[in-house]
Amino acid sequence: MNDWVMIGVPTSAGAHHAGQELAPDALRAAGLTDRLAAAGVSVADNGNLPESVFAADHSGAGARNLAAVTKVAAGVADAIADVAASGRLPLLLGGDCTITIGAVAGFRRHHPDGGLIYVDGDADLGVPGDGGSGILDSMGISHLLGRGAPELAGLGGQVPLLEPARLAILGSDPRETSDAGRELLAGLGVSVQEAPAFAADPAGAAERALAAVTKRSGRFLVHVDVDVVDSGDLPLGNFPHYGSGVRLDHVVAGLRVLRAHPSFAGLVLTEVNPTHDPDGAELRRLADALATVLAA
Repeated sequence: MNDWVMIGVPTSAGAHHAGQELAPDALRAAGLTDRLAAAGVSVADNGNLPESVFAADHSGAGARNLAAVTKVAAGVADAIADVAASGRLPLLLGGDCTITIGAVAGFRRHHPDGGLIYVDGDADLGVPGDGGSGILDSMGISHLLGRGAPELAGLGGQVPLLEPARLAILGSDPRETSDAGRELLAGLGVSVQEAPAFAADPAGAAERALAAVTKRSGRFLVHVDVDVVDSGDLPLGNFPHYGSGVRLDHVVAGLRVLRAHPSFAGLVLTEVNPTHDPDGAELRRLADALATVLAA
């Protein structure tokens, strides 16, 4: 499985504001496809799924824009299922973090024991009605584990979409997770390594995440939210994380370890907001990093 299929998911439906829907085409314009080809990566670009742009939700609902987010996730599930059935590797370019819910749902149609390594600056443990923002891209892990809106938590026809033992969270900013959240994840048996551990030993942290997920999983996907990188190093994330200590080179080192594993089965990139990078320099850095990772 060395042939890739690139699919853009131009959505900000589950986000705090618009911008992420521009990411797939901005990454292409930054030369991602050419960089992948130069690195020897065989990739077919299948274009974009339908666009879904952020809209203000004045309903007061605890899950903002739920219908739009669910529609996008369902479309992602179908697209990923098709790629998985073909035996190729999906490269999903988002788009807000809710696309990973759809990716897992679609992936598991062909890999029921599939796992997920979630490389993200946040643990995304919000649930609708918890008094938070109601923004669904802060709730991805909750929905994967069966907590939250039934429309998303049951997207794959079963709850939970992902068994806790088949999930590892890597690089989350400890300032963004409550003690109650940590206790929840520990009680469920989810492997969690926060930003300080990831920055101290990226390759070792990646190996530990692999050991946890592959113990119970067959093939696995990798989710990467660019806000796992300290915003002082890569100011592309839709939600800033200044002072996390995780640099882009840390993430590349960890992802290269994940990519090299024989059970690696695809990558989902989320939360890139091109409006934060008017001259495109940071997008080009990210495109270079992705080419280095995928060529591993």
